[in-house]
Amino acid sequence: MARNEETDPARQIPPAAAAIVALLNTRPHGADHLFPETLHTTEEASAALRPLGLPDTVAPTPERIAEVRSLRTILMGLLSAPDSAEAAARRAELTERASSVTLSQDFSVPGKVQLRQVSGDPIVGGITRAVADLMADGTWSRLRVCDNEGCQRVFYDTTRSRTQRWHSYATCGNRTNVASYRARKKARPDGRP
Repeated sequence: MARNEETDPARQIPPAAAAIVALLNTRPHGADHLFPETLHTTEEASAALRPLGLPDTVAPTPERIAEVRSLRTILMGLLSAPDSAEAAARRAELTERASSVTLSQDFSVPGKVQLRQVSGDPIVGGITRAVADLMADGTWSRLRVCDNEGCQRVFYDTTRSRTQRWHSYATCGNRTNVASYRARKKARPDGRP
């Protein structure tokens, strides 16, 4: 029986992952920053931060936007080199930032325990809770940076084998493969790949 990719749980992106991917893609990235910073204005920041806990009635201040950019840098450091000394330093920074947030267990839903933030910045809490959820359930490792140097978009790897290299094969994967083929062909004196 063929699997339907839209209903296959391995292919569905958890809301916490989608929110973190969207946040990380607000950074300037790609060749010559083809994709510019998108946390410049209150409107842009509000759209990016709503899924992470920014209340609808609150506009992000410049200080809050600066804090989010700083957290975003920490998370990109964790994502870019997960087993490096830099990652250890980034984990320590994230731990320090998360210590400003107090969470409480909420047992109001039968059979479930939910963490509810009781103090601290709601955005810092939303980001650190989303990252903690992804790390706890093992899906943090599905967050990847596109291998195309001209792109470097963050994406959620939906493959069963967790080996997806490009955010989009049609866009970045195909371009990378064609460029590689042409380089190999050009390098050979007889013109064969």
